[in-house]
Amino acid sequence: MKIGVVGGSGYAGGELLRLLLGHDKFEIFYVSAGTNAGEEITSIHPQLQNLTGQKFEVTKISEINKCELVFLALPHGESADLIKQILPEVKVVDLGADFRLSSSESWTKYYGGNHAGQFLYGLPEISKNIERISASTRIANPGCYATAIILGIAPAIEQNAVDAGDLVAVAASGTTGAGRNSKVSLSASEVMNNLSSYKFGGAHQHTPEIEENLATLGDSSVKLSFTPILAPMPRGILATVTAKLLKPISTAELHHLYVEYFKTSPFIKVLPAGVMPETSATLGTNFAFLQVAVDSHTNRLVASVAIDNLGKGAAGQAIQNANLMCGFPQDLGLSHLGVK
Repeated sequence: MKIGVVGGSGYAGGELLRLLLGHDKFEIFYVSAGTNAGEEITSIHPQLQNLTGQKFEVTKISEINKCELVFLALPHGESADLIKQILPEVKVVDLGADFRLSSSESWTKYYGGNHAGQFLYGLPEISKNIERISASTRIANPGCYATAIILGIAPAIEQNAVDAGDLVAVAASGTTGAGRNSKVSLSASEVMNNLSSYKFGGAHQHTPEIEENLATLGDSSVKLSFTPILAPMPRGILATVTAKLLKPISTAELHHLYVEYFKTSPFIKVLPAGVMPETSATLGTNFAFLQVAVDSHTNRLVASVAIDNLGKGAAGQAIQNANLMCGFPQDLGLSHLGVK
């Protein structure tokens, strides 16, 4: 299949290209970039030596429409105008936020500008999503924080085991989650040996995305207090999610619930009791590692989730969704293990 990557010069775009080079069914046909158009791909992504001599092209709708499947790895707000011009028969996975939200009010509050609409939310592991994704031609790839947090609490919400109106999440992410654009706050001198919260007090844009999608799983409304943290590492997310339990359950019973929920999901690994998720174990992979426990002192569920923000949090999940859309096994081209 002829594949296009629009926005190939960013971190997620580079990871998409790396994974596509090892995919048996997808052929990289078209790679475009904005300000980097005309530059050699290896000048931005030196690890992609198989693309030596190939340059980023200018983004043209005529070239996009020659593809059978296109990944849009663009800054938020830039996919909406392109989508209007892409032919219906071209399958699209949008890694940006433009089509993740159903609420226009939430879009205006957290992103600003006009709300473009909503695509099917591409998190395959939550209820019945594999069937929906397989029948779709337009997918909104989830945000990285949203992926980790939803995976951490979805099984409990589906079982009505927790108060969905009292969710708390604290998650630390590597610097690639903020994109490639140069910012003083993301320079090595500022980030190394340092941890800092940002978008403090419920201001992070993934909050409504998480609430909307968790609300489809249970019987009550969802409210989330989310605090993101910038961690001194390039890649990875470690999320801790807690919720008040609504019925008595032991840690062993809770662990079994999660194992059963994810037993058919090739990328979600509920770790043995006592083993904690580590971000370094996810590096370069599409895996999510989970651990759960009951805090009997406060009667709360506690879930710990580790992912690679460029893997399961972006490019890996995008290819997983594309596989499903195209009728391939969802793990095709995604068998990489961690490099710890």
